[in-house]
Amino acid sequence: MPNEQLQNILQQMPKAELHIHIEGSLEPELIFELAQRNGVALAYKSVESLRNAYAFDNLQSFLDIYYAGASVLLTEQDFYDMTAAYLRRAALDNVRHAEIFFDPQTHTARGVPMHTVVDGIWRACQDGPISASLIMCFLRHLSEDEALATLEEALPLRGKIIGVGLDSSELGHPPEKFARVFERCRQLGLHLVAHAGEEGPPAYIETALDLLNVERIDHGVRCLEDPVLTKRLAREQIALTVCPLSNVKLRVFDHMGQHNLLDLLDAGLAVTINSDDPAYFGGYMNANFLAAFEALPLGLSHAHRLARNSFTASFLEPEAKRDFLAELDAVFATATATATATATATVG
Repeated sequence: MPNEQLQNILQQMPKAELHIHIEGSLEPELIFELAQRNGVALAYKSVESLRNAYAFDNLQSFLDIYYAGASVLLTEQDFYDMTAAYLRRAALDNVRHAEIFFDPQTHTARGVPMHTVVDGIWRACQDGPISASLIMCFLRHLSEDEALATLEEALPLRGKIIGVGLDSSELGHPPEKFARVFERCRQLGLHLVAHAGEEGPPAYIETALDLLNVERIDHGVRCLEDPVLTKRLAREQIALTVCPLSNVKLRVFDHMGQHNLLDLLDAGLAVTINSDDPAYFGGYMNANFLAAFEALPLGLSHAHRLARNSFTASFLEPEAKRDFLAELDAVFATATATATATATATVG
């Protein structure tokens, strides 16, 4: 298929986003707008100077500026405006469903009430142009007792949250550190996911599966270092929510041509493409697809598979999944027919 046709398909195909930190969608322009609205002093003189600071050597250097940016979020309307901006942007990329991570401890530690955080994000999801649901993440550099306290604080808002995750600094904070709180969440019927195998070793993926009982692995790109684990992930079809631009920005890979996305697909893994923290890492969903497909020998069948995986790995109800998959398959049936006709005409 000619490159331009493939690019059009990547941009126009329906897709789900399963790895998006809503605080990581906070663009510098909105940071400055909220800072002015709330009287928050920033360490940067302009939008441009803040954007220029988005140069990271590793995960921790990113997290330092990420948490500083979140300091402007104080009111329910702030959280609403941030989420509404992401949902509008995602819709432009034909994201049809998003499962949004949020980090309440980043905000409650600053005195922002839990209900302010959740209600603002949730209300924007109800008003937004696409389907969206919330996954509450625990910050792994903090203690499990703090995670348990966060869970208890969130229980009155249980109906607005579909699951829990585990994020922040991975190295030195293995999944087993949070076994009790994840077991409590499992008993509550919440969906379970966790970041593992980005900076941390493949063993973190294994313990996230065995000790936390997670249903999806966020990132997981280091799984290929363990052939036994790789076969297990393929056999059990445990989805990996891979974030290509993030992986390059944080030096997991030096450049996109080194990314192991194709190797993961060739190993039979249920890979999805996502944007992670798009305001900081240089691109929303379509930018991630286009960057990966430009650098790697990926084609129409890979695009179809990645988009299908995004819906099958989601926590949507079965009927909604079927509807989205039927729409997606129709897009690719048309694309395949067009490509075949073009090829035939060219040969003729």
